[in-house]
Amino acid sequence: MSRNKLLRYKQISVAKVFDKETQLIAQIQSGELKQCLMLWQANEATLVLPAGKKWIASEELQMGLFADGWLLQARKTGGAPVPQCPGIINLSHLYLWSNESPYSITQAYENLCTVLHGFFAQFNLVSQAHATKFSYCDGDYNINLNGKKIVGTAQRVILKKGGGKIVLAQAFILIDVLLEEIIKPVNLCYQLSDKTERVKALVHTTLFEHINERPTIEKLYQQLTQAFVDSGLYQ
Repeated sequence: MSRNKLLRYKQISVAKVFDKETQLIAQIQSGELKQCLMLWQANEATLVLPAGKKWIASEELQMGLFADGWLLQARKTGGAPVPQCPGIINLSHLYLWSNESPYSITQAYENLCTVLHGFFAQFNLVSQAHATKFSYCDGDYNINLNGKKIVGTAQRVILKKGGGKIVLAQAFILIDVLLEEIIKPVNLCYQLSDKTERVKALVHTTLFEHINERPTIEKLYQQLTQAFVDSGLYQ
């Protein structure tokens, strides 16, 4: 069985990423693969909508997004709409949970956060994990810099045939985007879904707001990969 796989896409459609995730899950299910880290950046502005009855991909929403240059894509993970566009780096980490310990959603999230803290430490930045009021897809395992959200995380667990669990962990890292622009499609979705809450740009931040250098996408991918290796959590 191949132990590890690393995939990196500088530009790819969100739909293709989700197809690739499905293929990788099948490879882990069949025993061809133990884990895969996929790093990617969307090639087009796309609002990702969690599947389910809570969020409806209405024609009105699709037309409103299209008018502002956004596509719409559904996915099986996440609790709220997430904006994807160039300037946001994503990681999708698929792996077999060790049979040596019972599965823990808290531990799985904390492991991912440890990796992300290590990534930011490479820039001499100290990050914290906590919820961030008025942020998009808020959760206890957001990564924050000085109280502002810079990473959102999500997780999905798939039962493996014959026993065991496959974890699909995801992170969405704000690198260099106009915050006012990426919250517009999210708030449009909230509005059309008759929800009272709204997302605010000022509770978010980007990596490039905190560092002087401007690493290339390749360099950032290398640093994220190194953070996984350095954590020692996914052998």
